[in-house]
Amino acid sequence: MKSLFSIQNPKKIIVLLLLLVSSMSFAQDKKKELEATRLRLMKEISLINKLIRKTNSKTKFIVDDVQSINHKIRVKIDLIKVMNQQTNLLTNQINDNIKKIGQLRSDLTKLKADYAEMIRKSYKSKSEQSRLMFLLSSESFLQAYKRVQYMKQYTDYRKKQGEAIAERTQELQKLNTTFAAQKKEKEVLIADNRKIQKELEGEKKTQSEMLAVLRKDKDKYANQVKKKQQQADEIDRKIEKLIRDAIAKSNKKAGNKSSSKTFALTPEAKAIGNSFAANKGKHIWPVSEGTKTVGYGKHRDILNPNVTRENNGVVLATNKNAKARAVYKGKVTHIFGVKGGNKGVMISHGSYITAYYNLKNVSVSVGDAVIIKQNIGTVDTDESTGKTELKFFVFKNTKRLNPETWLYRM
Repeated sequence: MKSLFSIQNPKKIIVLLLLLVSSMSFAQDKKKELEATRLRLMKEISLINKLIRKTNSKTKFIVDDVQSINHKIRVKIDLIKVMNQQTNLLTNQINDNIKKIGQLRSDLTKLKADYAEMIRKSYKSKSEQSRLMFLLSSESFLQAYKRVQYMKQYTDYRKKQGEAIAERTQELQKLNTTFAAQKKEKEVLIADNRKIQKELEGEKKTQSEMLAVLRKDKDKYANQVKKKQQQADEIDRKIEKLIRDAIAKSNKKAGNKSSSKTFALTPEAKAIGNSFAANKGKHIWPVSEGTKTVGYGKHRDILNPNVTRENNGVVLATNKNAKARAVYKGKVTHIFGVKGGNKGVMISHGSYITAYYNLKNVSVSVGDAVIIKQNIGTVDTDESTGKTELKFFVFKNTKRLNPETWLYRM
């Protein structure tokens, strides 16, 4: 007689179980990743509201205000995208659970029906006499043995059916609880998303009003933009000249050709450079708390969208009197300044250079060896705009690098 507990295609069942576990694990990992991103963006929005003064379309520094609100809009758009992804993931999980609940209920109904039928049959032949007669009516000892095994197997199967019913019932209750929690989580996400979208609409309206003010007196505000760009260009030229001079000096000291465009490095400096490169994307921010207000690369001009301007570093808004800190160990090569501006510090990490500009005072000297997180100066606050911003650069020899790819989660 075929066993009541024989399993059809055991390998197929194992593969399906592994696929199910893998799918559930991926969904959980994705959920954690999205939630971490959502919390990070929420924190950044909170920080933007804290660090950047409220915009006012009547202020004479409206150019700065437009930049601030543009930054807030970008972050909120990213947040909405992440929340939409979270909602979609929850929707998929909820739909999967609806299917599982339906299947479990169907399985449970069948299990209960089978169990009831077994109980009914068992009740009809429950007397010891009928069982004994079933054994005694055997035609041979072998048949009697098989009947004993059958009765034992039948009893075990009935017990397992009872356990299966209990397990399915417990699993169904757990799924129902999870399903209810997921529905609640989705409702909260949708409500939060609507709130953020409403705020975004208000900020876009404010942005439009500000741009209208700018266009009314285009020449006046164009001078603000031009002045800021001129200072940024001067800082870029200053840093690049200092790097070229430092390269020439290192090669002269090493007895190399003065036309070389790369640093002549000691074995120790090479090791620091290799270590700096190995930590790409993991370096700490040059401020302990901050938000990126202007990214690296080309940006559309506020007044003329057809004109692009280039930023060779990143601008970070931070707390008043915040300290700038070394992102990695290295050596201070220069302390510099520009006319009408503040101070800057350059640190070498082998063939890599990090530069920190807009410091009102500096707490290191040329030649100092610095360690990671070491305070190198205090970031200046512009009293007219109320902004405390640090401009940060990364170079490899004379080549400009995108700091956003070097700092952690920028």
